[in-house]
Amino acid sequence: MNKLIITLAASLAAIGSAQAQTAVADSSALSRAYIGASVSGAKNQTIDDWKAGGKVFAGYNIDQNWAVEAGHTRFDAEDYRVTSALGDSNAYVKGASSYLAAKYTLPLNGQLSAYGKLGASYNERKGGFMNARWNEHDTGLYGAIGLQYALTQNVSLVGEYERYGKDKVNGAEADVVSAGVQYDF
Repeated sequence: MNKLIITLAASLAAIGSAQAQTAVADSSALSRAYIGASVSGAKNQTIDDWKAGGKVFAGYNIDQNWAVEAGHTRFDAEDYRVTSALGDSNAYVKGASSYLAAKYTLPLNGQLSAYGKLGASYNERKGGFMNARWNEHDTGLYGAIGLQYALTQNVSLVGEYERYGKDKVNGAEADVVSAGVQYDF
């Protein structure tokens, strides 16, 4: 994960310095709020299976390249059976992750842009087995890289790879892929 964060930070710094002299070509991207929703997928560490969840996010474009974004991803409960000396029993695990990040966008052409995000995440995993319940939470670095394709001036498709802090022992992994739609106001 450290290599991903270092690479992402170095790339953002290099791109930012290269774009510093660029005049703003599209004033429609300036100072605009946006919201979005995505379907996210992550591997469940507990049962070695992929699970889809939902993600909502909102942000504010400071200028053509920079934005601030916050989001929340929910990983639905995954039920599974555990076999032990006491017999079979039901168990579950579920989780959620939230983030706040700076976002740097690099327009590639009139409709396609690449972006990177770097910030902080808060992660929570809950589970239960028989009468025992557990709850784990942590904070960590958040990083993402993605592509955005503008369908109209206000509607875009987004796809990204995200990393929510350190690897998790239970529940959804820290590595998440998502695809969704974004609406710019």
